[in-house]
Amino acid sequence: MPDRDRILIAGGGIGGLAAALALAQKGVASLVLEKASQLGEIGAGIQLGPNAFHCFDRLGVGGAARAMAVYIDQLRLMDAMADGEIMHIDLGDAFRRRFGNPYAVVHRGDLHGVLLEGCREHPLIELSVSSEVTGYDQDSRTVTARLGNGETVIGAALIGADGLWSNVRRQVVGDGAPRVSGHTTYRSVIPTERMPEDLRWNAATLWAGPKCHIVHYPLSGWKVFNLVVTYHNDAPEPVAGKPVPVEEVRRGFAHVCDRAQNIIRHGTDWRMWVLCDREPVGNWVDGRVALLGDAAHPMLQYMAQGACMAMEDAVCLADSLARDPTDLPAGLALYRDRRLLRTARVQLTSRAIGDHVYHPDGPHAALRNAVMSAKSQAEWLNVLDWLYGGNGLD
Repeated sequence: MPDRDRILIAGGGIGGLAAALALAQKGVASLVLEKASQLGEIGAGIQLGPNAFHCFDRLGVGGAARAMAVYIDQLRLMDAMADGEIMHIDLGDAFRRRFGNPYAVVHRGDLHGVLLEGCREHPLIELSVSSEVTGYDQDSRTVTARLGNGETVIGAALIGADGLWSNVRRQVVGDGAPRVSGHTTYRSVIPTERMPEDLRWNAATLWAGPKCHIVHYPLSGWKVFNLVVTYHNDAPEPVAGKPVPVEEVRRGFAHVCDRAQNIIRHGTDWRMWVLCDREPVGNWVDGRVALLGDAAHPMLQYMAQGACMAMEDAVCLADSLARDPTDLPAGLALYRDRRLLRTARVQLTSRAIGDHVYHPDGPHAALRNAVMSAKSQAEWLNVLDWLYGGNGLD
């Protein structure tokens, strides 16, 4: 296939690799352009709803993805002040029958590795590192991506999967810097034997407290526990991956119950991120250029759907382009139209969950407890049906 017929993909993260795999399943060649000197993922745990597993199958990596996942029994919400359970959602047979796939947790690096191996094995996918896309030019037939090293590459279309600070988005949308949420997240991964024995639950557990919350779950075949703690401290500026002492982490959780505080005491090598997102926008597409994943719709972590939405984007993108391979701009516009409302709903719901489930205090928290504890397991499945009931791709 001539170079001008391939699809260029800016970004070799989860979204970019998923896009390459999805296109390859349709017989379309791609070139992934990653700015880093090697392909990999930082971070720790990631939660995967049934919609992620729908995507794995469409990407041709379903078996490998299922093999590296940890299948948890529950989503569990705890009251970080009263030290008691508010509610839980069972993830067993009824959940799997309803949504057609399981709920699981994985290490982000393991997930990226599955996608990367799939890309390396496919003859239609080329991977290029040290290749940051800084901008693009296009005409009626091609897109030329400009790289940070001064080189250019040509293709039939360009997909901006280059994350929250996307260079491609800057040219497509031009909406400036992301919105700083004021929420600071601290992450640690500890050996399972360091996790307090009475908290080694096979669950994705959330402890919700005033302006703070704590999340933990097992990873990597139960070898380690992922710890993620977040404090609404009105942080003014973005920060990513900064090492911090445990004393700084504990400062935002002195008011919660001792058992929840004890989780933080066992963490080591803490790193901090100040969470950012953006307002939903509709102009993801500029002719032969389109955005995907966090470049299109960055969201807060509170629905655990960032990676899932990127993989859904990838599958939908490939399907939309395949409907008429002779008119790629029309295919990109169709992709945007099919994804816009769903991803906007996840973006805005993620914010709302942070405000009304994760961080409320006083009567607000008491109302949360009353409303959420009153629902039956069947009612919770109905609540989740919009997100998990379909594959998000139709």
